[in-house]
Amino acid sequence: MNYTKEEVLQYVAEEDVKFIRLSFCDVFGRQKNISIMPDELYRAFETGIAFDASAITGFGDETQSGLLLHPDPDTLSVLPWRPEHGRVVRMYSYITYPDGTPFEADTRALLKKAISEAEAKGYSFFFGSEQEFYLFETDDFGAPTTRTYDKAGYMDIAPDDRGENVRREVCLTLEQMGICPESSHHEEGPGQNEIDFRYSDPLTAADNTMTFQTVVRTVAKRNGVYADFSPKPIEGQPGNGFHINMSVKPDTGDCNLGYMIAGVLERAKALTVFLNPSDNSYRRLGRSKAPKYISWSKGNRSQLIRIPEVADGKTRAELRSPDPSANPYLAFALIIYAGLAGLENQIPLQDPAEINLFKADGETLSRFEKLPETRAEAIKAALESDFIRERVPAKILEIYCGR
Repeated sequence: MNYTKEEVLQYVAEEDVKFIRLSFCDVFGRQKNISIMPDELYRAFETGIAFDASAITGFGDETQSGLLLHPDPDTLSVLPWRPEHGRVVRMYSYITYPDGTPFEADTRALLKKAISEAEAKGYSFFFGSEQEFYLFETDDFGAPTTRTYDKAGYMDIAPDDRGENVRREVCLTLEQMGICPESSHHEEGPGQNEIDFRYSDPLTAADNTMTFQTVVRTVAKRNGVYADFSPKPIEGQPGNGFHINMSVKPDTGDCNLGYMIAGVLERAKALTVFLNPSDNSYRRLGRSKAPKYISWSKGNRSQLIRIPEVADGKTRAELRSPDPSANPYLAFALIIYAGLAGLENQIPLQDPAEINLFKADGETLSRFEKLPETRAEAIKAALESDFIRERVPAKILEIYCGR
């Protein structure tokens, strides 16, 4: 988008904008915002807008509650579902202390730092996200029920697929906001849907992921249904995945994607609590194509990482363990750091597992290391990792791991 603050101020003055939402998220990726009037926008750019951090999970307590939001003009977007007259726009924001010091639990800033470190070492990373969600019917009061919106299956069509119009409206709304979905379809579970995005730079990809969840929930509500992104909404049915397509490009020469993959695989256990942060996450892993073992292969969906078969020659790797409860800023930052470690140290990539791990016998499976099977195991792996202690700020580590 590449707006400057002067261009944003001009746009707000000329385009009948009445409210500006300054958006951010807590350490778990839950979206938050504060709305300001146009007269306050200049102050927001110059000094920031104060908010009570003690009310945000992990941001502080009553003794140190003042933090400031600083809007990023690059992220200006009109919210199409709000009135055309008296428009509402949104910008994502960075967070600082009153003295200007960056707030250490600002995961968007953490991702930006990871991107800068990678670029300083001659590498540019790219991400594309695929997020799944269920649609549930609501009761007379608008509260979600346990009844799925349809009983359709993978890539079914209307009238069996009742989510078709919801996905269409989501895609058109995103397009109005400058975000281009790549494809959309019904997923395997009843009432389950997926919308995929083209790859982009990590910060844009994370911002788009946050916007996507907001748009899906908003459009679903407008259609009288409830969108559920939780990892395992229905026992016995497929969980919701957050598949992350990742690639890396060096400033000069060719890049060995295998080193990046090896770096991620080597740190997969330590990363898990950040990619799968809820207890519900571990009811998904190891079931219905969600990985259980630390492995990779070409095109095999039973693996932790697969190399999709593509015709355009743009090779990428798909990480299949994360779920939509993950904070995309934190997830992408840690993947960048893990991939960088693999590239810099030229970590050799283990042999591919060209077998179906969901059907393999016990002797075969015993040769593979498992992902953590509970959140407690994932916390233990993170706390024992030098990589995590070096890369995750103490405040964030304490919140995720309880110390």
